[in-house]
This record gives sequence, C-alpha cells and structure tokens, in this order.
Amino acid sequence: MMNEKKLLLALLAFLWLLPPATAQLLQPKPAAYTRADSLRGGNGPLRACYDLHYYHLDVKLDPAQRFLSGSTLFRFTATQDFTRLQFDLFANLQVEKVLYQGKDVPFTREANAVFVTFPKLIQQGSRDEFTVQYSGSPTVAKKAPWDGGLVFSTDAAGKPWVASACQGIGASIWWPCKDQQADEVDSMLISISVPNGLKDVSNGRLRRTTKLKGGYTRFDWAVRNPINNYDVALNVGDYQHFSDSYQGEKGLLTLDYWVLPENVAKAKTQFAANVKPMLKSMESWFGPYPWYPDGYKLVDAPHLGMEHQSAVAYGNKYQNGYLGRDRSNTGWGTKWDFIIVHESGHEWFGNNITTKDIADMWVHESFTTYSEALFVETQFGKQAGHEYIHGQRRNIQNDAPIIGPYGVNKEGSGDMYDKGSALLNTLRTVLNDDAKWRQLLRGLSATFYHQTVTGQQVIDYINRESGRDFTKVFDQYLRHRNIPTLEIRFEDGKTLARWVADVDKFDLPVRVRLKGGEYQFIKPAARFTEIKELAGATKETLEVDTFNYYIGVLVD
Repeated sequence: MMNEKKLLLALLAFLWLLPPATAQLLQPKPAAYTRADSLRGGNGPLRACYDLHYYHLDVKLDPAQRFLSGSTLFRFTATQDFTRLQFDLFANLQVEKVLYQGKDVPFTREANAVFVTFPKLIQQGSRDEFTVQYSGSPTVAKKAPWDGGLVFSTDAAGKPWVASACQGIGASIWWPCKDQQADEVDSMLISISVPNGLKDVSNGRLRRTTKLKGGYTRFDWAVRNPINNYDVALNVGDYQHFSDSYQGEKGLLTLDYWVLPENVAKAKTQFAANVKPMLKSMESWFGPYPWYPDGYKLVDAPHLGMEHQSAVAYGNKYQNGYLGRDRSNTGWGTKWDFIIVHESGHEWFGNNITTKDIADMWVHESFTTYSEALFVETQFGKQAGHEYIHGQRRNIQNDAPIIGPYGVNKEGSGDMYDKGSALLNTLRTVLNDDAKWRQLLRGLSATFYHQTVTGQQVIDYINRESGRDFTKVFDQYLRHRNIPTLEIRFEDGKTLARWVADVDKFDLPVRVRLKGGEYQFIKPAARFTEIKELAGATKETLEVDTFNYYIGVLVD
C-alpha cells in the first residue's frame, strides 16, 4: 500500500497529465478578440495584395501643440490583381487625402485600418505608389516604452525633448504605414521638420539639413537597409553630437552619439566603457553587426530605451545595471550598462531577424536576453555568464505560454525574456559543444539576414543545425506555462526516472551525477524506466544539473 508521500506524488502526476479540457478549468479564460484586432494583427487579402519596397515619411512636428502633420509615400509591387488595399493609422489621427497619380482617391476607415479604392485595376507584378497625407494630435505615451505613442518632455534648459516609442502597439500610432511586421520596406527616407534650434535624429544616415520657411528645419535621414515599422524613430531635442569608430568584422563601423548638452561628459565616459565591448561580444557570438551602411547610434531618450534600428534609444541615466539594479541579483548585472547591451542586442534579434507576427516575439526577446549572459561570459568568463542566467530565473512567472495567439497583434507571456534565455542555455548544455553552439547562433544571423520569419522557422533551423530534434522541448517551454519535472524513484536497488510534462512523450537528455563524480547524460522517458548509469545512487548522493537546466525535480 502506498505511503502518503507516494500518494501525493501520484496525485501530482495525475493532475499534470489531465487532458486539456480538464486543465482549462485551472487556466484563465482566453481573451475575446475583435475584428479590429484581426485587422491590426492579421495578414488579410487587402494587406497581402501588395509588397512594400520603400517609404518616404515626411512629418512636421509642433512640440508646443503636440501636433503632427505630413505624409507617407508607399511604393510597392502588386502580388495579385486588386483594386483595394489596407494601410493603417490610428483613428485619432486624420487622413486628409490619399493621392494616386496626382489625384484624390476614395478611402474608408474602420477602427485603425484605412481602405483605399483605386480607379483602376492594379495588376499583379506591377510597381506602383500612392501617398497618404495626414495630421493630428498623436497618442501621448504615459509609461514609455511599455505603452506606445510619442513622449513629450523637456531638457535641463526647458527646451522640447520628444521621442517615439511604439513597439507592440504599432507605428501607425503616429504615422501611416502597413503596420505589420511581415512586410518590411527595403529602404526608407525619413524627413522630420522641427522648430529651429532643435534637431531630429532618426534611423540611418543624415543625408541633408534644410532650412524651411516659418522657423523650421528639416532633417532627412536615409535608411539603406530593410527596416520594420516600429523601429522607425523620431528623436527631437537640442542634441549635441560626438563620434567614434569600431573596427569590426565587416570593416570600419561608425559610432555616433546624440545626447543632450547636460549629458555630454557622462555619455562620453559611459559609452566608451560599454559600446565597443558590447559590439565585440555580439559580433563574436552572432556575426557581423547587421547595419554597417547605416552605422550605429545611441540617442538620448526621455524613456528607458528601445531598439530602434541603427539609432538605439538610450535612457538608463548613464549608470550600470538596469537603472542601477541587477535583474539577476548575482552581482554581474551591475558591472555594465543593461540598456546599451540589451537594446543593441536587438540589432541582431528583432531588427536583423524580425518575426512576422508578434505572437512569436520570443525570437526577439529570448535571444536578446540571452545575449546579456553571453556578454557577461565574454567579459568575465563562462561560469559568470551561467550564473547570470541562473539568477534571471527570479523574474520568471510561469503564468502563461510564451507564444501568443496569432493574427491579433498579441504577444505571449513576459517570460519570453528570462525563461526564453534559460531555455537557450538548456539547449546549449544538451548540445555540449560550445564551438558548434556559437556557429549555430552565427548561422541564424546569416541564414535569416534581413528577413522576416516565423518562430517555427527558427526552431526548424536549430533542429537542423544542431542535429537534434528539440521540437518537444520548444513546445513545452514556449506553448505551455509549466516547466517539465524530472521525477526519480529508488526501488529494489534500482534508480527509475521519468519526465512529467504537458507535451506528450517529452524528450530531453539531462545531466546527472553522483556526488564527487562527473556529470553524465541520461534520457528519461514519459514512463518510469531504469537508469542503469545511476546504479547504486541514493537520494543523498544523486545530483541533477538544475543550475543549467530550468526544470523541476521530484525525488522519492
């Protein structure tokens, strides 16, 4: 007859393996999504019918009135015959007109989507363009970068200081675009006009500065690489500029820094200490910086930070850590500037490799959070990097799946950051070949260079290049909120083990050892099987590598 402990273990295992219909009683009810959510997050026929190549965003900003006016030129190739298409602009901003071949064309609005009707059939394969003129008071972000909109602030001298921050909610919160990550333009011109005495810093290279009538100056920034919508940045202030360069894997990379006057001295010290070591680590692990033609910039921002491509927004107050704190609580996180390292890491994952749907945002955030640990490893050694990852577990909630619902512009759990990083370290531990792991990471950047992808493509790549099938591992960590539990029993002199997981026939080799011995890999199944490698082990002598594996362990 079972003792009480065995009965409890059996009950826990039974509850874990309940079918989904029963388990749902313990889960929050799924959110109800609307047509507006589908218009925003989906890739319906009125979006899929055209493939974007180029934007010219031309905007005039009145900081005092918190008002925008301007236009977006869309250039595209038709992927099929059509007479109607969709672009996006938040409903609080007015579409004044849509111009096609110099004439107004009709449009209608529904929620934050705009539908244009053309006077003739746009034939498949043809290249064409239209222009949207708009104006209005954009949404003001209250807690950027966690909400979206424009941030209006002032510098120490009381001069206007304005920045955009719109990841997640979308770029259409402040400019007309096809607000979908799956379709990136190949290049872009960003023209921002601001009152004299202020400067705009946007993505790419400053092409020209033009004095305009009415006390305004226009700054034209040319982006010569593909760029996703939420990366397009407006940064307006009394910026001061200084520069440097870095000899990287693809040659000389320009480093440009745009900061407020009161921050110049602090910026020179902080940027010098962090930027080049960051670039050395990122290039070593992930391959060349993806935007050599557009350079690398850090820009003072009135919010914490954002990964705006080639113009990273910086607001960490010129201190190490995450606003002075160590998110890992290990001591390693206060030895470097979190925002410089993390937001720059997105140049590889998020900007170079962009997911088609934000439901797969784990590709951006898991790899970029992992880049922090790799930076620690580069600077302080492998053990330090692993300690940092282990310490990050304190932030994991295990509240919901990391992958979100597709087609409704909804990301998954915030565990995509630290749990995603722990997952990647687990895969590295299983692979047990650091040179191969590094080549796998560099290969990701090369294989999907300047592309939009699905999360499944990334998983398939890792499976293929590692020579292992990690599908069930990804499924457990990304599609379920629970972590797998390794259950071990000792019966009749034998050591038995099994995995308890949501995923059927979950499969993950795991490292174990007897105290004082060397780690060895065992391969538990979904049912209890004897682990002959652990013959003679006891509860007191058996050790599971829970330092590198983010798993639960039950030992009876």
